[in-house]
Amino acid sequence: MQSIRLEQELACPASAVWEIVSDVCRSDWVPMVDAIALDGDVRSFEMAGVGSIQERILEVDHDALRLRYSAISTPANIEHHLATICIVPDGDSCVLQWTTEIAPDQYADTVRGGMQLSIAELRKVLEP
Repeated sequence: MQSIRLEQELACPASAVWEIVSDVCRSDWVPMVDAIALDGDVRSFEMAGVGSIQERILEVDHDALRLRYSAISTPANIEHHLATICIVPDGDSCVLQWTTEIAPDQYADTVRGGMQLSIAELRKVLEP
């Protein structure tokens, strides 16, 4: 299993980032995803070039500014996936901390790339 950790300073308040990240059906910052559906605690979406994905939302903690989710159905043979996004306030800006555990290891580079693209898209939404 690999653990991927990315941090990104963002020049906007934590509340603005959390408003986007905590909306688990919001897709404008998720590359190659046009829409996300939510059924109970499971969100589903089609990712261009990848296929259908389902993720279980494990936690949306509005006090801690933390989102945890796990992929439960993907086209790839993923054995383990657990992602945590935390928003850490820092005055008028904040730090996004995103950690993903993934197994098998062969998917780590793809997951890291997706995380990096998502952060870049998030920045575009936040800092037009």
